[in-house]
Amino acid sequence: MTFNLMSSTPLKLLYRCLLPSTGKSALLVFQSRWPMSKESRKFKVPDALANVYDFANTLDVRHFTHFGVVHPQADELGGPKQLADWMRERGLGGEAGRVTPAMLEIALRLRGALRDYLQCEPAERRRNKDVLAALDHALAPFPLRVEARAGRGAILSAVREDALGGLSTIAIELHDATLLGTLDRLKMCASEECRRVFFDRSKPATRRWCMSTLCGNRVKTRAYRERQREGK
Repeated sequence: MTFNLMSSTPLKLLYRCLLPSTGKSALLVFQSRWPMSKESRKFKVPDALANVYDFANTLDVRHFTHFGVVHPQADELGGPKQLADWMRERGLGGEAGRVTPAMLEIALRLRGALRDYLQCEPAERRRNKDVLAALDHALAPFPLRVEARAGRGAILSAVREDALGGLSTIAIELHDATLLGTLDRLKMCASEECRRVFFDRSKPATRRWCMSTLCGNRVKTRAYRERQREGK
């Protein structure tokens, strides 16, 4: 089974079960729980989105200066071994020898498309055809199927059993977050010097920066100084 994020409306795949105590049925969504990284726990990212969050942030393009020190840019997925290590740390499988350069290329394509998607405002994501087409294409190598499991109802699982099967977790989390509406709270920092993906925990979900005290203040201070110069 595959799914398409290009739909103009959120996906409505729900699972119906019978409640024995009442004889009534209820609609439930079953989600898998995966190990969370230190970053995910630190910033209280829901565990159901932890792998998407971590995967998008394996590319660190931050280049601001903080207390006179320039933040170093980095890429955690610098090669097949690095990708295998990243997956193993999160319980996603993929032995170092089984991650090929072709698999790495597929993973990097997915990461790039995911970051472009998250860079858009939530309302724009559903109407930006180019961004959606790129993400849809990047998800194509990760086919999923619906499985009925005892005690867990119907869940999505990977069709492949190799490293790409392990990375299918990203596609599953995207699917589930689309159902629940939580994907709209996963955003990219609006600061050009940052572009870190963050989870917006604010009640109105209107945050623009990963940290208002850092990126937000830098942007506001720069804008204020520019206005001052223009006013002279």
